[in-house]
Amino acid sequence: MKKFVFCLLALALTCTVAFGQKEKAKEAKKESAEMPAFEDIAGPEMTFEETVLDYGEIEKGADPLRKFVFTNTGMEPLVIKNAKGSCGCTVPTVPQEPIMPGEQAEIEVRYDTNRIGPFTKTVTLTTNMPKEKVVLTIKGKVQELPQQESVPAKEKSVF
Repeated sequence: MKKFVFCLLALALTCTVAFGQKEKAKEAKKESAEMPAFEDIAGPEMTFEETVLDYGEIEKGADPLRKFVFTNTGMEPLVIKNAKGSCGCTVPTVPQEPIMPGEQAEIEVRYDTNRIGPFTKTVTLTTNMPKEKVVLTIKGKVQELPQQESVPAKEKSVF
């Protein structure tokens, strides 16, 4: 009987230690997933509020300007080397100076809102980040201006 109780206690202790180790390993894995590795943040890093901007349904000739807001969440200055729209109807404007760590900046994008119909266009940024290229997207639909009903001219009254 003593051997049985001893074996039962030894088994319970072994299980407790094994499960405790599993939980510690899970917690360590979770913490490492939450904290980026040093290599991931050592250089510059762009963190955008949004990488897709939806113009929605707009009228022909509406305001063409939209802004992508981002922060340099890395540890070194960020340099945007080039910005290119996917076609001539999409024109980006980027900061020319380096964006320091923790600093916020904007990328302005103008779309030709005189083109009727739905659109999805991209802006490709080339930077000094380890992942050099960043792709931003604009989309929406340009609608024809509503036609105004012609008001008949007042008839001239003859007296």
